[in-house]
Amino acid sequence: MKKGDNTIFCLKDYMLCKKERVEKALERFLPGEDTYPPAIHKAMRYSIFAGGKRLRPILAIAAAEAVGGHEEWVMPAACALEFIHTYSLIHDDLPAMDNADYRRAKPTSHLVFGEAMAVLAGDALLTEAFKLMASSLFTEAAKERAVLQVIKEVAEAVGSRGLIGGQVVDLESESKLVDEETLFYIHSHKTGKLFCASVRAGALLAGADERQLACLTRYAENFGLAFQIRDDILDIEGNSKKMGKSVGNDARLKKATYPCLLGLERARKVGKEAGERAAEQIRELGENARPLQELALFIIKRDF
Repeated sequence: MKKGDNTIFCLKDYMLCKKERVEKALERFLPGEDTYPPAIHKAMRYSIFAGGKRLRPILAIAAAEAVGGHEEWVMPAACALEFIHTYSLIHDDLPAMDNADYRRAKPTSHLVFGEAMAVLAGDALLTEAFKLMASSLFTEAAKERAVLQVIKEVAEAVGSRGLIGGQVVDLESESKLVDEETLFYIHSHKTGKLFCASVRAGALLAGADERQLACLTRYAENFGLAFQIRDDILDIEGNSKKMGKSVGNDARLKKATYPCLLGLERARKVGKEAGERAAEQIRELGENARPLQELALFIIKRDF
């Protein structure tokens, strides 16, 4: 989308188009089911192709486009982010964690393949993700420094001071009354860090300058908060068929959530404000950032 283009933008069409391209790339990047040993590759592909919005790779692509880049420049890294997200879901669903039976409207990995294979499938996807990010070096527009920065930032986002750290504090906070600072830490790390890494990865690989990167980082931080609050709300009042997973898990596990701490109406207000802030942060990037803006405004009212 170019500046000055008066074409009516449709977020649904944009998301569908990008999702289809990401799906084709995931198919290319993943080993086939018959690759030896087939058991692990079947498990990996089962979870990757069980469905999903492909939100993190789409954010990476949209961020690249927002600063004048092209999707092919970032597709390997975008798919790597989906590998990482899927790994986190497989492990999150395990009996030792949330003990979930359904994910994306299908039985969870450990119910289909057993706990050991589910753990290994998650491990394999995480490892393949870093191999795939490194392959960005071989794309025409890639700069070595940018690729290395992306690998570093993604590693930090999913490590003990990122996603895993958030998961640890989440587990430790079950059945406890936590303050807003602790709750913010949980969700900004468990969910928000990978969103932020996705947006920054796309921008870095597309050659964003410091000003553009700062705008997009603020966007991603607010987007992550809006997404998580809406997720918390949907676990209370969402439709399990639309969401592809059971609702009420947070209450069952006595999780720390925004509705629990703030009340449903205030949580709804805080989430809406975060989504609107996200859209505002990138206004100066112009029409190229329209998909990101529309996505932030959509995420606060989604029902799946």
